[in-house]
Parts: sequence; structure tokens; C-alpha cells
Amino acid sequence: MAVSTPFRRVVAYAPERVASFSLGIISEVFGYDRTDRGMPGFEFTLCARQPGPMRTDTGVTIVVEHGLDRLADADLVIVLPWEEHEVAPGDALTAALHAAVDRGAIVAGTCTGSVTLAAAGLLTGRRATTHWRWAGEFARRFPAVTVEPDMLYVDEGRIVTAAGAASAVDMSLYLLRREHGAAVANAFARDMVVPPHREGGQAQFVAAPVPDGCEDDRLADVLAWARAHLDQPLTVPQLAARALMSPRSFARRFRAATGTTPRAWLLGQRLLRAEELLEAGTLAIEEVARRTGFGTSAALREQFLRRRGVPPRDYRRTFAAR
Repeated sequence: MAVSTPFRRVVAYAPERVASFSLGIISEVFGYDRTDRGMPGFEFTLCARQPGPMRTDTGVTIVVEHGLDRLADADLVIVLPWEEHEVAPGDALTAALHAAVDRGAIVAGTCTGSVTLAAAGLLTGRRATTHWRWAGEFARRFPAVTVEPDMLYVDEGRIVTAAGAASAVDMSLYLLRREHGAAVANAFARDMVVPPHREGGQAQFVAAPVPDGCEDDRLADVLAWARAHLDQPLTVPQLAARALMSPRSFARRFRAATGTTPRAWLLGQRLLRAEELLEAGTLAIEEVARRTGFGTSAALREQFLRRRGVPPRDYRRTFAAR
């Protein structure tokens, strides 16, 4: 969990035949002005190796006004995906990305943008993810990188990678949460009508079976009920009973729908709720622990340190002031 000054200057690098969908996502998150709704604004810039007209992967022509020099003062650099990811990034881009990391900027890659980061040498000895379709090739091409094929995004501090397509939303909201706090990330998610946090990983989207509507409705009701009762000692048998399933069937159905286990999902929900209460700044740490189901401030502190990297009091001091 970073506690430094949150990023404001965001520069997205667009290679030739950049993925239109990812470009649209990043532009929507960081390029759209929401300051009239009380949300932070960003100085968003799109750059390319050479300024000028550029065709996207869908054949649409865009005009990129800036070159690689715009990376020099970015707080957050996002390398967008492209079709020809086997092509080396080149000396100029590689040098600009290394310089960004060296001065403390965050450098992120989405989908095959992660391949560009690896080819630039930024992922050596680190974990990373990319689209599941390219994970095997990624691992073979860059054996010094630990590939996490089932994760939506991987945080390695100043370097963050995301999987394919819509996981750019997950990564962007995660960075907003990490650097600007839960309230800001949740506000952006509400404005874009997307979930502020998706549990599980890419495995839930690969060859997924057609869902059973009745069971899915029951599961959705149980999840909503659980979120409203996080202060209680919820158990898998209890949740299964509310879903009218056996614990075994419930656990299997839960993983198929969310990509994670009920216990892991509950822990994630409790941490998200704890972030919101800590940012509000009005409750004692002990009360936050009680309301989120951790029971004691020691238990909350242990999980917060393990999952967020800072103790609850430091998180509150950082984000409540903002």
C-alpha cells in the first residue's frame, strides 16, 4: 500500500495498432473530467513513438499529438496493448520506461503491454500477468519473469501488470484505491457502473459454463446479504443454507461464479469495508474491527498489514486527510 503523494499526471503509451478497447478504458478512467462530482482530476496524455495519425486494431484512425518526451514527467505511465507484441520496444521507449521507474513513477502494462515491459527488462525477477491466451508464450519468452496466468492484475510496487481486455478496469480501479483511497475508487466505479473490485482471476472467464439462472439469483442474494452482515461471524454452512445448497455444492458454485472461495471473498469484502470506515475517520479502530467482522483491532491490524502493507492507523492518516 503506497502512502506517497498520489499520482496526477497520467501518460498512456500507444503503439501502432493499439487495442481500441484498452485505449477506451484508460481514457475513460483517467481522461474524463469528474471534478464537478468531487472526484480528483488527472492530467491525461496519449503519446506514441512518433506523433501523428495512427490506426488502431479495429481500423479506426486516431491522431496522437505527443511523442515519448511526455513520459519524462508522468506520475503514472500505462503501456497499452497491441497486436505485434513480439516486436522489440526499441531503445528510446526502453530508456524512457526505465527512467520513469528510476525517478519513482508507476509504470503499468495491460494485456500485451505487459510483454512490452518484459521486453524492456522491467519485469526481470518480478511477477507479472497478461492475457491468458498469451501466458504460455510470455513464460517461454521471458523465463526470468514469474507469470501469474490466473490473476487479473499483479502489483510489484512501482510496476503493475494487468491481464487482457476489461482487466484494465480492474487495474485502474486498484491503482486509484492504492494511491487515492477506497472512497475515490468506489466513486469512479459507481460513475462508470462497474464493480469496484472483482474477486477471483482470469480462470473464471476461460471456458466458463452457461450459468443456471435460478442458482445464480440465489447466489447473488446471498452475496448481498453477506455484505450487509459483515459484522457477524459468517460461515460457509450458514451461507450455503441461505442459498438452499449443501456446503459442498455452494463452495463449488461459488468458485465457478466468482473464481475464489467463500472465505477469501468474505475477507476481501471485510477489508474493503474497513477501508471505507477508516477513510470516514469517525470510528475507533476497535469499532471498525467489530463492524467488519474481524472482532479485535489486533486481528484487523494483522490482515491489513498482510493484505494492504500498512497498519489501519497509517491508512487512516493517509487517506482520511485527503
